[in-house]
Amino acid sequence: DMDEKIMETAKQNGNLITTAQVRTIGLSNTMLSKYVDSGSLIRVCHGIYALPDSVIDDMYVLNLRSQKIVFSHESALFLNGISDRIPFSATVTIPSNATISADIKNECTCFYIQPDLYELGLEERKTTFGNSVRCYNAERTVCDILRSRSRMDEETVVSAVKNYVLSKDKDFFRLYEYAQKFKVSEQVRKYMEVLV
Repeated sequence: DMDEKIMETAKQNGNLITTAQVRTIGLSNTMLSKYVDSGSLIRVCHGIYALPDSVIDDMYVLNLRSQKIVFSHESALFLNGISDRIPFSATVTIPSNATISADIKNECTCFYIQPDLYELGLEERKTTFGNSVRCYNAERTVCDILRSRSRMDEETVVSAVKNYVLSKDKDFFRLYEYAQKFKVSEQVRKYMEVLV
């Protein structure tokens, strides 16, 4: 029955269901509105609904709202376990040839990157709720932070590099490889000398 299908789909999806998933199940927009009106589903934002009483995973919702955004900078530090500070607002990177909604631009700190560097270091990480989201790996994140250091406070930059150096999954070879592509080899060397 329809209620069970909706519950099942949402449960597998962090208690969320998208308009596209609703259509796949075979629910019409009219029926969807009825579910919302009756309180069986709660509208989180455009095209995304939640089961009642669920704790909403904001990072996961954001990830569902646009295929183009990748968590980066402070958000990626957090998702990679290099910082335990939950960012006040999400930081995302978008390919410079993509457009995203004004809503997302207003909610997030957005960085743009040329399309050929967009996928470098793109992986999936789990949010605190256990949902997978698109995120840059630790090496890419360190390069991004050094590249954008004029937009960051020095403390964030230093602690990012320091925590990266202390992390058990670091890959210095990959870090230097990325640093060359992002033209931050000098900065990486400078911070490493101070910290290692």
